[in-house]
Amino acid sequence: MLVSRRYLPSMPSLLALEAVDRLGSASAAAEELNLTQGAVSRQLQVLEGQLGVALFQRDKHRLKLTQGARDYCREVRRLLTGLGQATLTLRANPGGGALNLAILPAFGMHWLAPRLARFAGQHPEVTVNLSTRLKPFDFEASQFDAAIHYGRQDWPGVDYLPLMQEDMLAVAAPSLAPAPLPRPEDVLALPLLQLESRTGDWGRWLAHHGQAGLRPPAMLFDQFATMMQGAIHGLGAALMPTYLIQRELESGRLVPLYGPAIASTGSYYLVWPKDRAERAPLQSFRRWLKGEIG
Repeated sequence: MLVSRRYLPSMPSLLALEAVDRLGSASAAAEELNLTQGAVSRQLQVLEGQLGVALFQRDKHRLKLTQGARDYCREVRRLLTGLGQATLTLRANPGGGALNLAILPAFGMHWLAPRLARFAGQHPEVTVNLSTRLKPFDFEASQFDAAIHYGRQDWPGVDYLPLMQEDMLAVAAPSLAPAPLPRPEDVLALPLLQLESRTGDWGRWLAHHGQAGLRPPAMLFDQFATMMQGAIHGLGAALMPTYLIQRELESGRLVPLYGPAIASTGSYYLVWPKDRAERAPLQSFRRWLKGEIG
């Protein structure tokens, strides 16, 4: 049941308030909203009248939001963002059935994307909308139905579907390492590359091969795709997921440095919020993924 209409302010007034809060002045808000400054001021006065509270502290000719108004505006901005996203989803799929999925760039491109055509063929009623996210986020503050997560089962408030264990292989361009290394510690003589979110990977790799206690410095990257290109062009040695570099290994653009691939500390999961009603598109997608990994 909706709250009483008297607690629902007008949309123009809310847009004016949000713009003033974000941009810092009524004149800047007026320019963005294609209104006059006087029109923006009138909308703010209307909003104060509708709410029955003062939203601004007037200091000479400047408007400054009260602390309560700033808190209110933060919630208004979240709701306006959700309303806009809902409109885009409806326009993209008027028949319903959209699934908003956050993906990791490398996994999404190399593992999920090649399989999505099969899902589309089996479920033409579902439109999958993909956006990349590098780190866990708050489902409550987003419009995502689910996400692809790498790591452990440490994301609060979600359910998990395990997708794939990740195996890591030490590789380099043949110009940097024309032959396999005789000893694992010889990798320390090479420039090293690693993800900024996994700064302990080389230390764990060395420990796996009997060289514990080492944490070598390395050039940092935020994504596997750019790190792989750096390795291909001889920038340094890299620990790469095996699913990501099959073509590069087959073509010889990358070569193994030492030993077989080792298991990573994390896995890939589909995650979705526990406390949100589960929609039919997500149920269909999860059942399909179970079949793919089975």
